[in-house]
Amino acid sequence: MKKHKLGLLVRLLMGIAAGIILGSLGPLFGIQDSPVFTGFVRACVTFTSLFSTFLNFIIPLLIVSFVAAGLADLGKKANRLFAITLILAYVSTIIAGFASFFAGKALLPSLIREISGTQAASNSYETLFTIEAEPVFGVMTALILAFLLGLGMANSKSTALLQVVKDLQEIVTKTLNKVIIPLIPFYIAGLFCKIAAEGELVQTIQMFVKLFVMILIFQWLYILFQFLVASVVCRENKFKNLKNVAPAYFTALGTQSSASTIPVNLESTKKNGVTGEIADFVIPLCATIHLAGDTICLVLGSMGIMMASGMEPTLAMFTPFIFMLGVTMVAAPGVPGGGVMAALGLITSMLGFTESMSQLIISLHFSQDSFGTACNITGDQAIAFIVDYADRKGKEQ
Repeated sequence: MKKHKLGLLVRLLMGIAAGIILGSLGPLFGIQDSPVFTGFVRACVTFTSLFSTFLNFIIPLLIVSFVAAGLADLGKKANRLFAITLILAYVSTIIAGFASFFAGKALLPSLIREISGTQAASNSYETLFTIEAEPVFGVMTALILAFLLGLGMANSKSTALLQVVKDLQEIVTKTLNKVIIPLIPFYIAGLFCKIAAEGELVQTIQMFVKLFVMILIFQWLYILFQFLVASVVCRENKFKNLKNVAPAYFTALGTQSSASTIPVNLESTKKNGVTGEIADFVIPLCATIHLAGDTICLVLGSMGIMMASGMEPTLAMFTPFIFMLGVTMVAAPGVPGGGVMAALGLITSMLGFTESMSQLIISLHFSQDSFGTACNITGDQAIAFIVDYADRKGKEQ
């Protein structure tokens, strides 16, 4: 009999529920100071700390391998339609980021309150032990090295170095698929166990729900905005084509991967009247470079978590972050959570996230990732409309 594997979203929800239940046992039965309960929570905290250490170690390697390989592949395609697609995807991602920031500045202060624990300071649960594993190099060093290697390989006739980078990319991908992704539900369970044990559960859940709903609504609004822009540029009502996008949207909800949704998205795009050669070119390319949905989640989520932690998000802080986000997530892994894995280094280095704040943004992104992916692939079709229109107009001249 074939076993049905639970989807990642289901496993994430189970992890959150398990963490909440186990962490609430102490305050509920008044045993939060008992050696057994304290030892259990500290063991959970130790696991999340070790997992965070491993994430911090692998992120620079992820950036070098994926961004360098992605830039090398992009650099080898030097035609007019490629340039148009690349610019549209990047501009769309940047607009999504800044629109999210200004929406967050307008709405989040009235929704998010600073989180403060209700337990005494002595009840803080520390790790049993820590392991130091410094990354091979820092995040910004990894980005500069990725740009140097990517652009260099794009303009080199030799493919030896590119093959080495792609081999590293394959190793990192397998590590994500075989180690990190399967352990994420346990990681999140440990996080919520600590939150519940320290008496911050209600405030944290309230913050999560508010951010989740706001991000989801804003992603839907951004989809409509992209189709509005496509309608204006193409001088044709593109909203009527949204019904054909539904299969791709729901496939993305299930797979949580833009890459896995490419076949269905291609079929939907062609059904919407985009010529085959344009669809075959734009949709696979945008699956790796157009991540508006992830950007909305990461910007609004980061702002909400900062406010809950007593920090003030500013435009000066988020402007370079948003511009770098659009580049760093190029060729992010076609696996669930690839966006936040690629961006986590920027979040810690540019926004000043602590380990506990990083755990929260990872949890939020993974729980919301299916909707972010669906927003990404729906926007890809709006870009395909514009590129197809530009191609037809170019042929008429």
